[in-house]
Amino acid sequence: MTMMGIDIGGSGIKGAPVDLEHGQLAIDRHRIPTPQPSKPDAVASVVAEIVQHFEWQGPIGCTFPAVIKDGVARTAANVHKTWIGTNVREIVQAKTGQPVLVLNDADAAALAEMRYGIGKDRQGTVILLTFGTGIGSAIFVDGTLVPNTEFGHLQVRGKDAEHRASDRVRDDKDLSWKKWARRVNEFLCHLEVLFTPDLFIFGGGISKKFDKYASYLEAQAEILPAQLLNEAGIVGAALAADQALSRSRPEVA
Repeated sequence: MTMMGIDIGGSGIKGAPVDLEHGQLAIDRHRIPTPQPSKPDAVASVVAEIVQHFEWQGPIGCTFPAVIKDGVARTAANVHKTWIGTNVREIVQAKTGQPVLVLNDADAAALAEMRYGIGKDRQGTVILLTFGTGIGSAIFVDGTLVPNTEFGHLQVRGKDAEHRASDRVRDDKDLSWKKWARRVNEFLCHLEVLFTPDLFIFGGGISKKFDKYASYLEAQAEILPAQLLNEAGIVGAALAADQALSRSRPEVA
């Protein structure tokens, strides 16, 4: 089974058809920088360009860096504020001409990791954190997703956690891995007080550099790097679209 997955991020939009049996891209992904300003029409046009690149016809799973309720963006942390209140599903469907399922970007990455990656068969409380332009989050309890958590906006020292400990902040402030990890540890401490997780999964592009900072991390829970790396959002979006399609199919007696 193959399904198209699109991952909309603050700096890039990427997508590819996904082999859902094996949880991997069926063909090399296509990436286009996120338009600046990242307003709805411009972003949706880039999504359509990626879909056309693969000549894809059929349902599409699409991530978005915001709280998503019934296809509508309720926040807009790393994209243009005009997205707030916009029906992401409808505007992407109009541009692509295909049926679309939209979900939070970190939720999509976590779905992929819990089905195919490091979180497979893990029970208890699992928190995935994606470190990139901001900090995305997802939480699973005994294999069930609690959507739209947005833990990156928890306050740490009077700021959103993502304004202190995202990968962009590390890069902008030229922080050493040790200094950046100290900021991450403060964030993890807040999460442990609130949720007592059994496992943290570190995702996003920074997951492939895990060996550079792992020794500086401190938490009571186990901490592991994501296995699907930057492909997790694409794979998870495709998986979510397939699951939604499966729920809509009539049962055969």
